[in-house]
Amino acid sequence: MELKEVLENENHIVLHPEVEFEMKGDDTSVGAYFERNGGIDAFPPEHEVWKKKGDAIAKHFQKIDACDAILVTNYEKKGIENYIGGNTFLEIGYAFGAGKKIFILNSIPSELSYKEEILGMQPIVLHGDILKLQ
Repeated sequence: MELKEVLENENHIVLHPEVEFEMKGDDTSVGAYFERNGGIDAFPPEHEVWKKKGDAIAKHFQKIDACDAILVTNYEKKGIENYIGGNTFLEIGYAFGAGKKIFILNSIPSELSYKEEILGMQPIVLHGDILKLQ
């Protein structure tokens, strides 16, 4: 069963980030798009991809505004167990500033240079037990 289904079965309403779209319109991650096209630095600050990225962030912040809490689903990525990346850190900070509860599914990795900032926002770490979400 998908995490979304588990949460909905527990009477939670799930609003997740939009799938980020490649410039051509097909579904893919922005990171993969950059990799295939010369990396982030190949796109100057005025490139349309940055407006799309900013729009996606703003839309996600609107979803956070409409919620009581956020759930960070931190799985392995980039060789780091329970990875929390830049976008997710930004979302955690936004939720904290908006007074929302912050739940993190798995433990916070020690490798993160911003672990102390995450801990300062006092998230509730579920240690993989989604049923602790309240």
